[in-house]
Amino acid sequence: MNIETVRAFLEVAASGSFQQAAENLHITQSAMSARIKGLESHLNRQLFNRKRNGATLTSGGQAFYKHALTVVRTWELARQEIALSNEFSAIVGLGVQLNHWKSTATPWLQWMKENAPDLATQVHSDYSDRLMGMLRNGLINVAVVYEPQRNPDMLIEQYAEEQLVLVSTVPRAVAKHAVEGYVFIDWGHGFRVAHSQAFPESPTHQMTVGLAAVGLGHILERGGSGYFLEREVDRLLREGRLHRVTGAPQFTLKAYLAYFAEARDTPAVQTALRGLEQVHGDFQKCK
Repeated sequence: MNIETVRAFLEVAASGSFQQAAENLHITQSAMSARIKGLESHLNRQLFNRKRNGATLTSGGQAFYKHALTVVRTWELARQEIALSNEFSAIVGLGVQLNHWKSTATPWLQWMKENAPDLATQVHSDYSDRLMGMLRNGLINVAVVYEPQRNPDMLIEQYAEEQLVLVSTVPRAVAKHAVEGYVFIDWGHGFRVAHSQAFPESPTHQMTVGLAAVGLGHILERGGSGYFLEREVDRLLREGRLHRVTGAPQFTLKAYLAYFAEARDTPAVQTALRGLEQVHGDFQKCK
């Protein structure tokens, strides 16, 4: 049994799909199946109920799950500590949702540099599902995500709540039909559902962008509209470069902190969380 086989088990357990797990780990589905079958053979126990619409943990799989988490996280911690130079006492990793990088990662790194110079830091930016996977695999200690995946061993705390507003480069009122130049910013599953409910007659979007900064840059250069964080467009609204779309609904976007309960008492993670609290406090004062 090797560490990659255990990672494969955790990925299937999280996604509920051999195919999705294989895509997440960048391997073929046959390779994924072989890893799981090898693990089941090694443990002499079936770990998944395999069905056409997905895979669920058996009682044996549920019993193995917590041990699998411990194995991969202990391995990753050992790997990081062995590589740590003598000038640092520990290493702490933070994962940040892509569209929260500017408001979270940048000031957090500066806070850590000033207040915890003995800690080495790693910051990764990605979408929620991948960050949660990194958290499970011990690659990061804390994640700031929009859509946390519940886990009995994990703590999930609301970190921020913000408003998404529809803005346009030209004054206009909201429309039910497609509007030329509209850029759909993908703020996650919750936003996609709420957007579809608010605009049921809207067809497939001509342009969909995952990074808000890219979408904002596009409409400022070429004209158009889209949903953005209110704080990110406030200055542009005051300058008259953007205009709120009259009658358009606002959407609430929540960000969450996710980390394992047992990690909360480690000095490095405690420091990282204090830094995030300070960053969020400073951000709230600036709003």
